[in-house]
Amino acid sequence: MATARDLLSAAAVRDRAHRLYELGIEGELEHFDVRLDRLPKAADFVLATMREAYPELDIPYHSRWRHFEAGDINRWGGLVDASGLAEDPLRFGRAAYDLAIVSVLLDAGAGPDWRYEEAATGGTYARSEGLGVASFAMFASGLFSADPADPLRADASALAALTADELAAGLQVTPSNPIVGLEGRVALLNALGRTVAERPDLFGEDEARPGGLFDACVAAAGDGSIAAPAVLALVLDGLGAIWPGRILIDGVRLGDTWRHTKLATDDATNHLVPFHKLSQWLTYSLLEPLLWTGVAVEDVDGLTGLPEYRNGGLFIDMGVLVPRRRDALTRTWHVDDEFVVEWRALTVALLDHTADMIRERLGVDRVALPLAKVLQGGTWAAGRKLAAEKRPGGAPPLTIASDGTVF
Repeated sequence: MATARDLLSAAAVRDRAHRLYELGIEGELEHFDVRLDRLPKAADFVLATMREAYPELDIPYHSRWRHFEAGDINRWGGLVDASGLAEDPLRFGRAAYDLAIVSVLLDAGAGPDWRYEEAATGGTYARSEGLGVASFAMFASGLFSADPADPLRADASALAALTADELAAGLQVTPSNPIVGLEGRVALLNALGRTVAERPDLFGEDEARPGGLFDACVAAAGDGSIAAPAVLALVLDGLGAIWPGRILIDGVRLGDTWRHTKLATDDATNHLVPFHKLSQWLTYSLLEPLLWTGVAVEDVDGLTGLPEYRNGGLFIDMGVLVPRRRDALTRTWHVDDEFVVEWRALTVALLDHTADMIRERLGVDRVALPLAKVLQGGTWAAGRKLAAEKRPGGAPPLTIASDGTVF
């Protein structure tokens, strides 16, 4: 029998997503038809997208660090060189974790109308790249630091005290440049600050900061290596309290976990389907700083694909997932609607099968081409490419009301 705590893992995400997927291919789901005959064409499109962007297939992990490189600018490398962060691996790692954690928590869908203009380059960025560049600039300016003499950090006290006006200014939000979920983002960073201060065991006793999690990961890598799911476990343990208004069972906050009536169990987790999208996106983004500082990372494929607009939109736009409701693509959904839960679960499973098809075409294994590289080189970019071809402004096929804490 599963317990609530058992749902706080990527293994649970994958298991329950595939259980709904099996129901889908049997035609037993209410909201989507699954057209597996169209999946090979989708896999071919993803592979072509990968080859276009990475002709030698030298694909990095799908992570927040790619957005800091928007416009082919190595912002992090320049900041490290200018600040001397590289001289101290622990200081480097803590700063990298501070930046990644804060930036990922700001990386919910911005909406189609928001843009960010980078003062240093004059470049204009939108959506995930815009949020990445904006959060990088805020970090570099010291907005998240409580110590003016040490700006390249994020302190619990500064995050807890951050105001909506400060964040709006950093994101260049105006009536003519609106962003979706500003208040939700502020509340999330405030909650992050409070949570970090309350967990000195994970985030540091002398100086409470998200980057203290780097020390915890290094400590867990006793033999010089750590499994990616172990990093996720630390993230879910340390940050579980920040998610607002979610399911709570036996004192366990389940975060990005929702209900679907077709997922039946005979225990307290009946009907519950976890995703942990932002937590897994964050975990992918925490792996590279470990690698950069000499810590080996194992079992990257122990994490799952990310069920969000681009990956999930890919399968709708390629006709693999066909909504049964006629108004499904024109109405606004909410994250707890069973339709959305079903779409996200099917997306997780289909990402696994798409990755397998691509590996088979290339004649490589999971070690050579982990899911993290398929996401970066292919599915996410392919989903965005299709969206740009099909809809003005590259909007995804589904409209989902967001408070900035899920997508």
